[in-house]
Amino acid sequence: MATHRSVMVLGVAVLPLLLATGAEAAPTASYACRADTKFGRQLLSLRQGVDAKAPATVRPNARFAITVDLKPGWLPGEVKGFKLQEVRDLSLRVPIPANSSYVSSRLTGGSGLNSTPTVQLDGRVAVVKVPGPISGGASYQLPTLAVRLQAGSAGTVIETRLKGTSYDDPGLTLQAKIKWKFISITAPVACYPDPNPALTRTEVRAST
Repeated sequence: MATHRSVMVLGVAVLPLLLATGAEAAPTASYACRADTKFGRQLLSLRQGVDAKAPATVRPNARFAITVDLKPGWLPGEVKGFKLQEVRDLSLRVPIPANSSYVSSRLTGGSGLNSTPTVQLDGRVAVVKVPGPISGGASYQLPTLAVRLQAGSAGTVIETRLKGTSYDDPGLTLQAKIKWKFISITAPVACYPDPNPALTRTEVRAST
């Protein structure tokens, strides 16, 4: 069966904190992020390679899977004079696409996370949770998310996107522990994709 495949790197201009992946030739989309700290609100960047796959076409009411494969990355030990000590309680949200219904989900792989990731359904959103901690300067790989869906009616399109429309409606959240001189603070970070292109596109056809 033919597949629709998209690879993208999520990132924006860096202020005090950065999650980065290795250099690769890939389209770039932006994840706008904000950290609330005792020094005020800071804008920051998270970079994360994503390889998403789904069938190009399916029959009405057929079951199929989408996968969101998150590429390896690393945390810097220090950025802009701030020491990044660790990241905890990372949550990544992927909505269940319109014109489909949820069947099940699972995680595979992942490394350097110092915890067991979980996935759960919250309404129509699959939420991947990584308790951590992931230490500053460490390499990591988030697990691959596979979601099994049931297609809707013929003539519709099923698109996979990341969740998030604003800092108040984030698709990615985490807690970052940052040290400056002798002061350590834990800052909540909220991110949303901007822009938010479709990662996969599946057409529902009476015959495939």
